[in-house]
Amino acid sequence: MDVYERSLARHRECRGKIEVRSRMRLESQDDLSLAYTPGVARPCEAIAADPAAAWDLTWKGRTVAVVSDGSAVLGLGDIGPEAALPVMEGKAALFREFAGVDAVPLVVGAREPDEIVALVRAVAPTFGGINLEDISAPRCFEIEERLQDVGIPVLHDDQHGTAIVLLAALQNAARAVGHSLGSLRVVVNGAGAAGRAITRLLSCAEEASRCVPVGEVLVCDSRGILAPGRERMDASKTELAELTNPDGRTGDLRDALEGAHVFIGVSRGNLIGADDVRRMGADPIVLAMANPEPEIHPDEARRGGAAVVGTGRSDFPNQVNNVLAFPGLFRGALEAKARCFTNEMKLAAVDAIAGAVPEPTAGRILPEAFDRSVAVRVAREVAEAARRDGVCAG
Repeated sequence: MDVYERSLARHRECRGKIEVRSRMRLESQDDLSLAYTPGVARPCEAIAADPAAAWDLTWKGRTVAVVSDGSAVLGLGDIGPEAALPVMEGKAALFREFAGVDAVPLVVGAREPDEIVALVRAVAPTFGGINLEDISAPRCFEIEERLQDVGIPVLHDDQHGTAIVLLAALQNAARAVGHSLGSLRVVVNGAGAAGRAITRLLSCAEEASRCVPVGEVLVCDSRGILAPGRERMDASKTELAELTNPDGRTGDLRDALEGAHVFIGVSRGNLIGADDVRRMGADPIVLAMANPEPEIHPDEARRGGAAVVGTGRSDFPNQVNNVLAFPGLFRGALEAKARCFTNEMKLAAVDAIAGAVPEPTAGRILPEAFDRSVAVRVAREVAEAARRDGVCAG
């Protein structure tokens, strides 16, 4: 059996990936009186008098919800909420395994932003954070923005988790080949959720004290380079066009790659070849993150002269994987009892991930996905940034 059939069999055998267990012993009448009636009345009264006490007296302080409508599941597209549930269960399992954070998958039969926003607001008192997942653009932008005042951190991981790990990878790749970030000409192919967040981070559109912009960014979609005034662009693409492409360049992806130092792919598989890499500048960096097939196979990229190659896959070196970011990012926010994620918190995560590889090389620009120290490092730096930014409850 291949990996897909083995995975199907394992899911059927286990009937899903997660379960709920009691953290309190329930073996006697006394145990029952402490966990439930009558003793449970006292923590209820304490929380009624001070709602912030829920952080310490319930699972709120260690639990996030993973919320999805199943409209943009990586590599599968719009498959609906039930079909997205295995992915959200997997995300919950990764939270627990890598950061000791409990997570609850919530797949919702709703599509309108108003409905999803209302649902998240309604369940927010139960959780210490909300991970939005696999919600299609541009709705995901509006939904995330409208939930920033809900009182707990809300983050669309497809945007920010990807951007955080990508920037850490780019910093270390540039170090490995002797480039400075400010000298880089970067092409981002894909103008959806991940492409937007990556571009905003590279362009320093997000205000933060430690942001160092790259030299130039061009963003491409399926119709070519985004440029101010180009026809048939939605509000998100118009924003990206205004943030990037200072010379107003036009053309297709291959025109954009001419002389570029970095290709970042968050689009679709098998899109470019070795000849396209040869069009790029000296010591090109190729980070092709489409799944399950990257925009270019690593061997093909190296044949074209790529100095550093990364993908989103675990079976190739330099995996650009969100699991390096989101577990520690949320754990740090929970430890600090943060009300939101700030840009400084995101950049603290970038620094922590990049710093986990003190001497990057072309073959190792990121820590391994199973390096258990990464989430701890990220959590510590994110919590400290939250405290510096003054966004902690209490």
